[in-house]
Amino acid sequence: MSERYREAWESYWQATSDAPGEAIWDADPSLSAARDVDRLAPHADLSLPILDLGCGNGTQTRYLAARCGRALGIDLSHAAVEHARRADTARTAEFRQLSLTDPAAVRELHERLGDANVYMRAVIHQSDAPDRRPVAEAVATLVGSRGRGFVAELTEESKTTLTRLAESPGGPPLKLRRVFDHGLKPADAGDSEVAEVLASAGLRILAEGPTALAQTEQWADGSRVELPARWFVVGRAPEGEGRLSTGVVRPPHSA
Repeated sequence: MSERYREAWESYWQATSDAPGEAIWDADPSLSAARDVDRLAPHADLSLPILDLGCGNGTQTRYLAARCGRALGIDLSHAAVEHARRADTARTAEFRQLSLTDPAAVRELHERLGDANVYMRAVIHQSDAPDRRPVAEAVATLVGSRGRGFVAELTEESKTTLTRLAESPGGPPLKLRRVFDHGLKPADAGDSEVAEVLASAGLRILAEGPTALAQTEQWADGSRVELPARWFVVGRAPEGEGRLSTGVVRPPHSA
C-alpha cells in the first residue's frame, strides 16, 4: 500500500469531527447496512462474527453488532479507529487498525476469529489499483470456507453523479470538497474490474444486483444524494471450480 494512500486517509479522519454524518458516506444504517444484511442473510450464517472492512467511524459496525452479534470494525486509519471507539459508548463492537494489504496481519486475524462474514462497502473502488486484488484476497482469507462476504462498490455511472454534485452552484458541497482536498479517489475502478478482482482472489459470486449508496449530502431540491453502485454476495470458490473469461467465478456447469 502506498504511503500517499495511507496518509490521505489518516489526514481525512484527523480533520473530521465526531459529529454523525460529517463524512459524506456516513449515512444512517437504515439506508445502508440494514438493507445490505437483508441481502446477505439468505446466503450466510449470521451467527458467525462479522467484520466491517473500512469501518471508518463505526456507524455501520455498531448496527452490525446489534443485528449479528460479535462485530469487529477494521480500518487502515488510526484516526478512524479512534473515532469509532469514541462513538461506541455502549461498547457494542470492537475496532482495530489493520491494512487489508498486509497478508500476515489478515491471516493472524483469521486465525484468531476463525471463519467470519465480511461487510465491505466502497473499499475496492477507491483503493490504489495495485491494492485492489490484495483487498479482495483479504476478504477470501477472512471468510474462509464457512463465511460469506457482502461487497458494495460504486459503478462508473457514479462519476457522472459526482460531477453533477461538484458542479453545484457555489462549487462542490463541503463534504465532497473535503474528499477531493485529501486526495481520495471515489469511483476509480471500472465496472468489470470489481467482479474480476473478486474472482481472481478465489471468490465465487453467489448473488449480485444494482443498488445506490446513500450519502449525507443533498441536492438543491432537498433530495438525498445517492451514488449508483452494485452489490455482491461472495464465498470462497471450491477447488477446481471453473472461471469464465470475464474473470467471474462460476460453477463448472453454469451458463
